[in-house]
Amino acid sequence: MDQTLGTSPIHAAAPGDRAVSARPAVVVWLFVNAAMVAAMIVIGGITRLTESGLSMVEWRPLIGWVPPLGDAEWTRVFELYKLTPQFQQVNGWMDLDAFKTIFFWEYVHRVWGRLIGVVFALPLAVFLITGRIERARLPRLLLLLALGGLQGAIGWWMVTSGLADQAMVSPYRLATHLSMAFLIFGLLIWTALEIRAADHPTFGTADRAVRIGAGHLLALIALTIVAGAFVAGNDAGLDYNTFPLMDGRFVPDGYWDLGFAGLAENIATVQFNHRWIAVTTALLTLGFAIWARGRVPDHMKLPITLLGAAVILQAGIGIATLLAVVPVWLGALHQGGAVVLFGLAVWTRFAVRSPR
Repeated sequence: MDQTLGTSPIHAAAPGDRAVSARPAVVVWLFVNAAMVAAMIVIGGITRLTESGLSMVEWRPLIGWVPPLGDAEWTRVFELYKLTPQFQQVNGWMDLDAFKTIFFWEYVHRVWGRLIGVVFALPLAVFLITGRIERARLPRLLLLLALGGLQGAIGWWMVTSGLADQAMVSPYRLATHLSMAFLIFGLLIWTALEIRAADHPTFGTADRAVRIGAGHLLALIALTIVAGAFVAGNDAGLDYNTFPLMDGRFVPDGYWDLGFAGLAENIATVQFNHRWIAVTTALLTLGFAIWARGRVPDHMKLPITLLGAAVILQAGIGIATLLAVVPVWLGALHQGGAVVLFGLAVWTRFAVRSPR
């Protein structure tokens, strides 16, 4: 016999109903993860700028949550660091107190990465068990989970490149690690916006030219970020600290000294490429923002406007960072600016997408 209250039968919500009603919670969860990945990218930048990334020579994914406790453990990890090329070639002056400083940033970097994994995986499991994930969303969410695990492995693969013969990590591996971080960040934002849009329909469309332009800008901003990764991987920001010329020339001497390998390994080449890809990106993004605002409905104008403002600010920060010879705070601010700019580009491309 059905129990009733008035004339409405009381019944448990169907799994599909639970998944629909859980959309706001899922959106918040995804945005929280995106914010944590954004912070992770900045922490990673600080780790790189302080040359802390090679201070932890062990990969201990299960017990690595706990920092060294006591003098004996600190001495043990410091002795391991003394065997690395970075200590032997660069930091031979370093005592235990100085080592603790660089160890701190790499420790925070790794623990924050593991914390992201927990904050993503545990709620995902709860959402799945309680039927609060729509079936159509599951492949994307499982892909994000897999990419997060892969990113941890890529991070250790990157670190090992600096523990063998050279006192720096491979710029190729660093660029791979940073690119994966931005890919995960972008997918988190897109997925959250997609789920949110299901409950907040909008009206009016952008024309095809705006959609194509927004897509090309997103790709160009991504290319600029990858070019910046090769600057970081070669410490190229510490040279040619003038703008717009490099040693009094537009194209620096030695640009093609290493041939195609120089695109990733030659200091003059990678810095020239990054600075002028960035300038091109800034000009095209600003032009797009001015042009597109007059061709889209009102609800699409906010991300486009913010994108135009952010690219001007980011270009200014980038030039200031170069001229100041990359102080840690400015370098970290520049990396954070790249995260904001990329996030706004993803939002813009999503906002002008084709209607379904």
